[in-house]
Order: sequence, then C-alpha cells, then structure tokens
Amino acid sequence: MNIGKITGNRVVLRPAKRSDCTKEYLSWLEDARINQYLETRWEEQSIEKIQLFVESMEKSLDSILFVIIDVSSGRHIGNIKIGPINPNHKYADISYFIGDSNVWGKGYATEVVSLLTSYAFNCLDLENILAGVYESNIGSQRVLEKSGYKMQCEFSNMVVNVKNRRESLFRYTLSRGDFLARVVSKKT
Repeated sequence: MNIGKITGNRVVLRPAKRSDCTKEYLSWLEDARINQYLETRWEEQSIEKIQLFVESMEKSLDSILFVIIDVSSGRHIGNIKIGPINPNHKYADISYFIGDSNVWGKGYATEVVSLLTSYAFNCLDLENILAGVYESNIGSQRVLEKSGYKMQCEFSNMVVNVKNRRESLFRYTLSRGDFLARVVSKKT
C-alpha cells in the first residue's frame, strides 16, 4: 500500500521502514516491562527478526505498520499497526505499543489511536475497528475508551500473562457510526 504520513499535534505516524529497526527498538521488545502485553515476548527478538517483520509489513496488501514519531524530539517512540484489513466486511484490528517509557501516561497512545482510527474510517473506508486487550492492561483499556471504543466481549481465561497466569482478553470495537457521532458531538 502506498501510504503517507499522518500528522497529529504531538506525533507523526509514517509507514515503518527497515532503517527503523534499531537497537533501541530491539531494547523495547526485550524489556519485560515494555513487552508485557506484546505477543513478541514469546520469542527471542533480534534486529534481523524485526527487519523481516517490517519488510513483511511493507509488502503487505492488508496491513500497515506505522512508526510513531514524537514531533518535539523527532524520535521513534513506538508503533501502531492496522490489519489485517478485511475488504469484504470492511473491518480491521489495531494494535500498538509505546516503547519509550519516558512518555507513558502523557496521552501519546490516546493521540496515536485517535489518529489511526480517524485515518481508518476516513481514508481506508472501514466500517469497524477492533482491538484486543489483556484484562490487566488498564492503561490500554483507558486509551481505547478515551478514543471512543467500547468493550464488546470478554474471552475468559484466553491469554497467559507475564506471571504465567491465565486472564481474560477484552475485545473493544468502534463503528463508523459511533465514530461519526463522536466527531459531531465534539464540534457542537
């Protein structure tokens, strides 16, 4: 897919490229505090593995991986992905992480999710967006709720957390109709 930049107040999202596969990016995936809700934590990571993933996203016809760039510093602080996109039913999943823990709790994730959500509805013509969240990931639940998503279902004992205990997986969704209603209510 040929995708440009998405610009917000504090961040820019741009498609990931091989040069984004740095030691810092690798350090995020290896950090137990940062990767505790990432599925990548199950496998040993390397620069080469990250490069292969990014290259697969560059070639993908149904997913887009964006790097999150902090406008003030110009630094890569995390990633957000949309996909796979189902073109028949017009829905996709989003997933994200802020790797730079120095910006945690400062609203970056909410801005990023809101930006990509708007892009998905306005540019990709999607009807629904979904996200999966570990029950213990309260921060991500708040991010999604602030962005207009609603918890639609709970899959009990679906995932294994970092303490090797089973917990629920929550599925959040946002429909185009609810998104547009939020946009209109913010303007009035």
